[in-house]
Amino acid sequence: MKMRVSAVQYHLHTIGSFEEFARQAEHYMKTAEEFSADFVLFPEFFTTQLMSIGSSDGQALTIQELPDFTEQYRNLFSGLARKTGMHIIGGTHVIRKRDKLYNVAHLFYPDGRVAEQAKLHITPTEVTEWNMTPGDGLEVFETEKGKIAMLTCYDIEFPEIVRMAKAKGADVIFCPSCTDDRHGFHRVRYCCHARAVENQVYIVATGTVGSLPTVDFMRGNFGQAAVITPNDVPFPPRGILVEGEINDDMIVTADLDLELLYQVREKGSVTTWRDRRTDLYTDWK
Repeated sequence: MKMRVSAVQYHLHTIGSFEEFARQAEHYMKTAEEFSADFVLFPEFFTTQLMSIGSSDGQALTIQELPDFTEQYRNLFSGLARKTGMHIIGGTHVIRKRDKLYNVAHLFYPDGRVAEQAKLHITPTEVTEWNMTPGDGLEVFETEKGKIAMLTCYDIEFPEIVRMAKAKGADVIFCPSCTDDRHGFHRVRYCCHARAVENQVYIVATGTVGSLPTVDFMRGNFGQAAVITPNDVPFPPRGILVEGEINDDMIVTADLDLELLYQVREKGSVTTWRDRRTDLYTDWK
């Protein structure tokens, strides 16, 4: 089985309406469609751009108001998925459930279905500044191209949760992220490589670029998209199928061959998935 993936280095800038946001999203989708992508990944927190629309008094909207766009967001990307026939990982969007805020990755299927995966590990800034609540369960999603998981930014820094995703059958981990400096970016990036080696899976990652000068905690962005592989003979030596130019407004595309994963798990230079010591540590209970 093969799948073609595109990852968007989404450029954050001040906008004046939801229609502007929609046009920018449609631009990236049309680009991915020209490359015949099966899956398109947008970054974490890219919908915070909607906060820059501002209120009637000229002030940026607050994180508490961002969930007010949820219906429009879902309708936009559900429509784009149906129109293009592609699966869209719509980055993350902040939603409200029972008066709590969750940072949620959304998978939009071509047939109109929408699946959700809340971020499971919340950064100190998300807790103290935005009062986010962590999700309480990991899902693996069936698609016509194979099983995938969506683990957002900080989640990828926890080996246990990626091991659980692979144990549940995921061959591709989509990792939308949002980092504001080199330290955060490289922390997430290096962990993506480690998780690909440990579990012999593909990792598709991307982040926000640009700036939202009026939105607190979104003024700085340092991002790059990449499609990351295990480090073994069938794959590139550095474990990178493709990567973007850091902090550029762009989209990258690559083909994932799932058969190669099965081959290296069985008879690769190392067989890290097969050789894990479940007698000493379990995948999950």
